[in-house]
Amino acid sequence: MPRASYGDRHCITVIYSKTQVAFDFTSRIIDFFVTRDGPQHTGEPSALVVLVEEELVVIDLQTEGWPVIQTPYLVPLHSSAITCSHHVSAIPLKLWERIIAAGVVQNTQYSKKPWPITGGQNLAPDPPQRDLLLTGHEDGTVRFWDASGVCLYPLYKLSTAAVFNADADLNDNMSQGAEGEWPPFRKVGCFDPYSDDPRLGIQKIHLCKYSGYLTVAGTAGQILMLELNDEAAEQTVEAKIVDLLQGQEGFRWKGHTQLDVREEPVLFPPGFQPFTVVQCQPPAVVTALSLHSEWKLVAFGTSHGFGVYDYLQKNNVLVKCTLNPSDQLAMEGPLSRVKSIKKSLRQSFRRIRRSRVSLRKHHISNTNKIQEANARLEAEQAEMEMAPVQRKIEARSSDDSFTGLVRTLYFADTFLSDSSHNTPSLWAGTNGGTVFAYILYIPPVEHRADEALTAQPAKEIQLMHRAPVVGIVVLDGHGAPLPEPLETAHDLARSPDLLGSHHVLVISEEQFKVFTLPKLSSKMKLKLTAVDGSRVRRVGVAWFGSSRTEDYGESGLVFLTNQGDVHVLSLPHIKMQIRHPCIRREDVSGIASCVFTKQGQGFYLMSPSEFERFSLSTRYLVEPRCLVEAPLPPVFSNQHQPKLEGASSALRCTQDTEDAESAARRVMEHALLNDEKVLLEIQKSLEGDQTAFPGNNVKNAVV
Repeated sequence: MPRASYGDRHCITVIYSKTQVAFDFTSRIIDFFVTRDGPQHTGEPSALVVLVEEELVVIDLQTEGWPVIQTPYLVPLHSSAITCSHHVSAIPLKLWERIIAAGVVQNTQYSKKPWPITGGQNLAPDPPQRDLLLTGHEDGTVRFWDASGVCLYPLYKLSTAAVFNADADLNDNMSQGAEGEWPPFRKVGCFDPYSDDPRLGIQKIHLCKYSGYLTVAGTAGQILMLELNDEAAEQTVEAKIVDLLQGQEGFRWKGHTQLDVREEPVLFPPGFQPFTVVQCQPPAVVTALSLHSEWKLVAFGTSHGFGVYDYLQKNNVLVKCTLNPSDQLAMEGPLSRVKSIKKSLRQSFRRIRRSRVSLRKHHISNTNKIQEANARLEAEQAEMEMAPVQRKIEARSSDDSFTGLVRTLYFADTFLSDSSHNTPSLWAGTNGGTVFAYILYIPPVEHRADEALTAQPAKEIQLMHRAPVVGIVVLDGHGAPLPEPLETAHDLARSPDLLGSHHVLVISEEQFKVFTLPKLSSKMKLKLTAVDGSRVRRVGVAWFGSSRTEDYGESGLVFLTNQGDVHVLSLPHIKMQIRHPCIRREDVSGIASCVFTKQGQGFYLMSPSEFERFSLSTRYLVEPRCLVEAPLPPVFSNQHQPKLEGASSALRCTQDTEDAESAARRVMEHALLNDEKVLLEIQKSLEGDQTAFPGNNVKNAVV
């Protein structure tokens, strides 16, 4: 093809009779071949198999229109760049079937022909439960994957771009071609690295498997509430603005603008359909998200604060600003990061100048101060000798940037006001080591749609080391974590113990601390950073079932550190159980992408297009078990050889060994004679032997 006009295209042209199609792929073509019908594969062409740089595409050549055959494996996870992940275990059968039915409607453009590449047997047993892995992408889509077995199989794709008036990408329709254009291009494959608008990127996902409600949050401060519907519906999505700054003056948002919600009705296909959009102001990235489908509440947080939205009555319940007056970076957004770097450099030079001035003053009168410094050093050395295990950690400054960024949100029904009445509550943890606890007053079920919900501040915890709070877990009277919303109503978990005293476990990047409820007095803690220097990056609660008996199991806290190690803590005593190296410490993106399951497994991106799966549980193991039968070489039998019934097995073994050795020798000879590199090396060695004795060669020539 002319490079000047079509240099950026990767095409394979198929011509049959008067039909011609130039299949346009979105990545570089590596190789391709054609499969044929018939017992010896000598019949008519049936499919075109194309391996491109980012995916495997198979095109049906026997069906009119030459459609693509859906790939049962090696599906490109990164058709758009993955921005977040969310795992849901033990999906109910009804919800599973509804999601599959919605996905079938989307896949009508694929061929009905079976996958043409066959071979091998799957020996793995059927998975014990149905698991979903939801991946959020840069283009505003959420993809549902069947994560029950070894292969991730796509079930359904949700797109949120139709809700907004997003900026159209001019490159979006370049590959389709106009009517009558030659050559007739047709875009194939699902890998599409281009995003219409970077603000559409999905950052947080939360799915309730019992009610069918889904909430997704994006880069521009948008939170969408969606409900599963089996029929297509045309509806208008209501938008609700939440001002997290609450009218504070002196702050001006310098980042990207918000996404505008379409005012006209939009036709949504069967599947998850949005009915409400909550738009945060300023439109910063949503950093925390939690859904409680029993109370019909969704909590969200950004770098400026957090809020609670009642999606039944469609109004705000709580708005809290956590912005520190010194958090100028939180107002600038990612687009002005260069200015902040220059500002930090200026501050560093100013600190150096101040330190030099103070050193000169210190040099003038240093006698008494040197003595004080020596005494202080001796005291520190004595303290270090008393506790040689712990490391010295510098105290975090209160004016660090992004101290008000909300890292975690957690709903819990526990004892927050007094020890005799349990009440619904919301817990929020920030980047500056602060925990906010609010009491939620929810009316009874019969008045739930009429009476307003209220939230009242109850408690506040400020961690002394000011490390970011990455997780909050409330433990009941038996020391077990509280069940998920609607889990006890479906008889899938026992009711929490409300007679004994509850505790709250606050997980920061540096330590784990247990507080009693409702007094919030410190009970026990476990230091992490002070011992080995690592920090908590991901945390989750898992149920470890016994591999010997079905009735016994234990709850544990699973967390991943910045060193790539996975740890398991016992609950409620927070004692270290096991530690395993999992991810390379240099793989920052892999550590950031890790997500834990409820059964002690985990996923992380080992590359932009590959998920690595690991398990800490002996009961729940997912491993490939398969068999590929290799074709046997033809056996030539000698008909004149007499068949002796009493032939020894040793003779047969010797003959088999000789046959195998001769076959291997023939294969080796064939490989050596057909390998150009080997032949060149042999030739060079022969030439080297001829020139090894140049003196003799000269003498012979003279004679």
